[in-house]
Amino acid sequence: MSEKATLSAKDEKFRNFALHANMWKVVLYVGTPLALYQSLNQLFKIFDSMMAAHIGASSVSAVAYLSQIGLTLSALGGGLAIGSSIKISEAYGAGDFNLVKKRVSSLFAMCGLLGGVILLVLMPAAPQFLKLAKTPESFITEGIQYFRLELVGMVISFFNNVYIAIERARGNSRRILNLNMGVIVIKLTLTAFFVYVLGSGINMISVATIISQIFILAAAIKNLNQKDNAFGLSLHSISLKSAVIVPMLTLSIPVIIEKIAFSLGKVVINSMSTIYSALTVGALGISNNIGGITTMPQNGFQEGGSAIISQNRGAGKPERALKAFGCILVINVILGAVLMSLSLIFLGQISRLFAGENSEFADMIASIYRFEAYGAIPLGINASVLALLYGFGRTKITLTINFCRVFVFRIPVLWYLQNFTKMGSSSVGVVMAVSNICTGLFALIIGIIEIRRVCLEYHLTGSVLQPEAD
Repeated sequence: MSEKATLSAKDEKFRNFALHANMWKVVLYVGTPLALYQSLNQLFKIFDSMMAAHIGASSVSAVAYLSQIGLTLSALGGGLAIGSSIKISEAYGAGDFNLVKKRVSSLFAMCGLLGGVILLVLMPAAPQFLKLAKTPESFITEGIQYFRLELVGMVISFFNNVYIAIERARGNSRRILNLNMGVIVIKLTLTAFFVYVLGSGINMISVATIISQIFILAAAIKNLNQKDNAFGLSLHSISLKSAVIVPMLTLSIPVIIEKIAFSLGKVVINSMSTIYSALTVGALGISNNIGGITTMPQNGFQEGGSAIISQNRGAGKPERALKAFGCILVINVILGAVLMSLSLIFLGQISRLFAGENSEFADMIASIYRFEAYGAIPLGINASVLALLYGFGRTKITLTINFCRVFVFRIPVLWYLQNFTKMGSSSVGVVMAVSNICTGLFALIIGIIEIRRVCLEYHLTGSVLQPEAD
């Protein structure tokens, strides 16, 4: 028998705020800390790459390649967290707090099962798995132990992603930001000590990641140890009933497929890029990291926005859900324009931070990113539309968008450029620009169609898209 669930005063206050307050205030309150959180995560990746570059150019390329394979696997837990948190937010908005508790507890149980299977299968079969992923032999030789350690960190992150998704649904964006600050301090301090003081290789970079991830896991255990609270973790509330887990899995499976396909597509791009040189893979990975300076804050507003939209939808307020989308779209377009401009202005200095004394590597990074930067505004549009689609539970459509982003707008374009042009390594930058711009336009069309569908379904007028004045 499951326990009775209630809301804390803080959770009740946020629920009323999300459902009734001025939408600009709600979006900025929830989204701004998440945008900072995502930005800090990106800086975290950038500093990691810089420290790996201190070990050697081949090391940074190995980390970039193997990390992308790790991201493909982490899509399992990440997709489960995203899809399930939508249904948790929806139940929270609808006021069904017993269902919230059952879904929270059952979601953690599913993550534990998933993580256990991954470790049992892939830890012993890591070399064969990397060969199957077309990993260059030099990367396997240098990075096999790094990859195994990354698997451990990834399983811990499954639980952490779920915890962060739950805190996001509760509106605890500042807690997420503060925890991430702690992670960054721990991670960067340990990595700097291992690399610069002890002279360690890339394996210890992964050890630092594991230790920092344990910090969030400890916080999750502490903050979710609330017996009667709807967001508390309870073994008695774990349920395999279809009413509890089927809606979560129905939304999560398309997100999992979407994220695996997207990350797998990046692995394919990395593999195709090795025909130029191993350093091209590293340069592309660094260019993606620089691009993340713009896209990560947009993703923060996407994640916060999807929670707001699903809560209002669950509460029977579709007009407020659409107003939230309007606010997110304006913010993300502005972020894209401003941050893209700044990254291009300081591109020379940024690329040299990664390349050190290797001027050829710095020039390669800059030449790729100059093209990739043009996708900043279209990707802001895409992130806003994804927030709308996630919030309304349209995860099959988000799967379509991200599948096309890689397997229609990216891989075929790179194949064409490699076989019918002589652009060299710059072609990987052109591919990023083409795919990101086309994805933004595709998402815009889908967004217009989806808004029309929502307006017809709920008998709304077009005025609901206009964000409220204060």
